[in-house]
Amino acid sequence: MMYKRWWHASKRYILNFKEVMKETLQKHKTLWSQKSFLYNSIAGILLVFASLAVNYITTTYSAAHVSNAVTDLFLSHLPVVNVGIIVIDGAYLFVFILIVIMFRRPHSIPFVLKSIALFVLIRALFSTLTHIAPPYPQALLDSSFPKYISSGYDLFFSGHTGLPFLMALIFWHILSLRYFFLLSSSIGGGASLLGHLHYSIDVLSAFFISYGIFKMCERIFKNDYKLLLSESPSLNDQ
Repeated sequence: MMYKRWWHASKRYILNFKEVMKETLQKHKTLWSQKSFLYNSIAGILLVFASLAVNYITTTYSAAHVSNAVTDLFLSHLPVVNVGIIVIDGAYLFVFILIVIMFRRPHSIPFVLKSIALFVLIRALFSTLTHIAPPYPQALLDSSFPKYISSGYDLFFSGHTGLPFLMALIFWHILSLRYFFLLSSSIGGGASLLGHLHYSIDVLSAFFISYGIFKMCERIFKNDYKLLLSESPSLNDQ
């Protein structure tokens, strides 16, 4: 009896997955055949790579001009916790899930890519302004983490907090994604503090700066944002 239930449930899941994939691929076929969508998506990809190039330059600059660590109200009362699995492996997992979401909801691709590019660019510029050393002591992380993303000296503001929060604002109209990204932002910010990888101001300010970036993207890329909102959430997304 248990075997039959499992078999029927598996069949329903497979059939549902096939329908979802069929629907998703049809969306991609329709959208990628439109020149405006193609150009805007390519522009988004190029902007992301350009922002990462700028980010690499600014993180190198920050590392070369680092000064001394300072005291912090929160960090003075928090123990140093090994958060490498969250900060590094969790970041890779987050990027993978975000790619899956964009694949499932292709209408979001141009706006999400351009928003990420602007986020990375603004954060890169901010990180060059004040040359404070990272908190000490702090959790030791895997040194193989890509330097074009973070050198560890680009403190202000926290990307692990800000980027998921930006995605929460972008997908606010989809309840399940909103909660997922808000949870990711909370975990990223909490891990950054517990690992003493950021000062508390880096984490707390990330929410406000990310909101400002979202509002900028809304205005600068308004047609892409309209396209994102034009795809109504399915019942499964609510």
